[in-house]
Amino acid sequence: MTYQAVGPGNTGDIFYFMRVLLFIALLSMGYALSQPRPAASKEQARLLPDTVGSQEQQWTGLPPWQRKASEKAIEKYAGSQEKKWQRWNEAMFERST
Repeated sequence: MTYQAVGPGNTGDIFYFMRVLLFIALLSMGYALSQPRPAASKEQARLLPDTVGSQEQQWTGLPPWQRKASEKAIEKYAGSQEKKWQRWNEAMFERST
């Protein structure tokens, strides 16, 4: 009877090496992804304008009536979304007995 040990020095040597290499690669990738990175100016350029600039810079070319109408529409939309999520929350989590 012959016994084959699993590990370095066998015909299964390449598979052991690949498993170790994969483990090290995943470990280092997990460590690199978990580190906080400072926001660079390049990354801010890729963001939507609402998250970077103010609304005044975006609305400089609009007439005053259109600006007021837009602000009113935004407020109504935000209010309706708040009501929708409040009803959903009540339906899902605050069931009456």
